[in-house]
Amino acid sequence: MAEFPLAALVTHGADGLLANHVPLLYDPEPAGPSAPLGTLRGHLARANPQGQFEGEALAIFQGPDAYVSPNWYPTKREHGRAVPTWNYAVVHAHGRMTVYSDPERLRGFLDRLTARHEAGQAVPWQPSDAPPDYIEGLLRGIVGIEIAVTRLEGKWKTSQNQPAANRAGAAEGLEASGKSAMAGLVRKI
Repeated sequence: MAEFPLAALVTHGADGLLANHVPLLYDPEPAGPSAPLGTLRGHLARANPQGQFEGEALAIFQGPDAYVSPNWYPTKREHGRAVPTWNYAVVHAHGRMTVYSDPERLRGFLDRLTARHEAGQAVPWQPSDAPPDYIEGLLRGIVGIEIAVTRLEGKWKTSQNQPAANRAGAAEGLEASGKSAMAGLVRKI
């Protein structure tokens, strides 16, 4: 969740399912009995229907993923019984979402969010680099969201169902196709 912070945020309201892609910051510290697994924090446009929603939410974090060709498996050459597949790693975070619009609280969150994502820049941008009236106007157009995390589910398919030779072949093929993150996960099995 820290390495791949863009989550698909899914809620169910009066109009049915809603989904938006939102960068979320995860604080793993328990926040009492209502958030035993920590808190996810983000923001949405005030006009977004999800920005008025409070209730059960699901945040889906997509990690590395990749197509796996049966051509990479030694067993394909031996007996031909191999098919393509897809490897992936995801986290599903469940919890209750609440919304807030307090400007000071929003500004504090946006400062933390920006600092996290600007950390690798030679000269990190800060909200204070922009004109104050510009930032204040933007703050009026958003709401903050918090999800009290009650359940985390990690799901992955990283060729763990294959024999060692096929896993090695998949890792080599993934590496050669530029999917080194997934190749690394396959090698960790």
